[in-house]
Amino acid sequence: MKGIKVGDKISKYPIIQGGMGVGVSLHKLAGNVSKEGGIGIISTADIGYKEEDFNKDPMQANLRAIGKEIKQAREIAGEDKILGVNIMVALKNYAEIVKECVKQKIDLIISGAGIPKDLPEYVKGSKTKIAPIVSSLRCCKLIVKHWMTKYNYVPDMIVIEGPEAGGHLGFKEEELTEENKPKLENITTEVVNYIKEVEKDTGKEIPVISAGGIWDNKDIRKFLDLGASGVQIATRFVATEECDADDKFKQAYINAKKEDIKIIKSPVGMPGRAIYNKFIKNTENEKNQISRCYNCIKTCDIKTTPYCITNALVNAVKGEIDNGLIFCGSNVDKINKIVTVHDLMNELVLDIN
Repeated sequence: MKGIKVGDKISKYPIIQGGMGVGVSLHKLAGNVSKEGGIGIISTADIGYKEEDFNKDPMQANLRAIGKEIKQAREIAGEDKILGVNIMVALKNYAEIVKECVKQKIDLIISGAGIPKDLPEYVKGSKTKIAPIVSSLRCCKLIVKHWMTKYNYVPDMIVIEGPEAGGHLGFKEEELTEENKPKLENITTEVVNYIKEVEKDTGKEIPVISAGGIWDNKDIRKFLDLGASGVQIATRFVATEECDADDKFKQAYINAKKEDIKIIKSPVGMPGRAIYNKFIKNTENEKNQISRCYNCIKTCDIKTTPYCITNALVNAVKGEIDNGLIFCGSNVDKINKIVTVHDLMNELVLDIN
């Protein structure tokens, strides 16, 4: 079993912990995943929600928190380990967030929730590596060709997020029904074959990472056999002692049943997978009163949005479960206990060879 190469570092295991916001994967979770041989990912979505001036000046609070969280994660993981961030393209201050992460010398930026057309521009002259999130071969080709044509930049990694992933999904709502749902296995095979050609043409090694609904070591082995260099897992890392979310948030994962998992409409303008709780039920019946705008998402219109996604996600991560949005992956109903990151990583790599 080989790890994943990012710049001049290689992880022990081919496992990336998916970035989860708001505040679900911060320094504690990401740092410990990296320490245990994976690649820990900090979510930058409203990362400064705990800062005193967040309500007054969310942008400055977020920029300040990036440095704090990366520093604390490095202290846990060690300088030799790979540490990354997840940055949503849909953020209004996307460029500033990316530049701050580069300034803080982050190893890897994974970017989705939109097409990161200009991401290579923001990492010029740095050692930070960049990976777009794609949901199809078509999307992958579009980004690769655009980056190579406009920036002469070949992606350092490709992350494929399939339709079983949690949070925002890069699929149309009709593609998420059981009869129309694409298979991650098929997307992985197509993207791997295409990237092999890109590697031949450019001489650059490009790891392909599969994500969405990956549960155990058998799933990991399956995608490695399909040619992926690794997998990204998010949902399982929520139910760990080191996850940065409130214990009530973790308990919501433990209590979730299959029938509680729903595809919802998000203010971001993309479908998302979440736990169908009291909050979502209420927003279906009436528009939430929005007292202030955090100016977070490009596609959100305060006049028409059913609720403020920042408030909803912050409430959830703080443990206000009935008044918050709880994103999850399709296998959340399988979670039945809280474990340590150390034990989860050991379970995931057991007999993987």
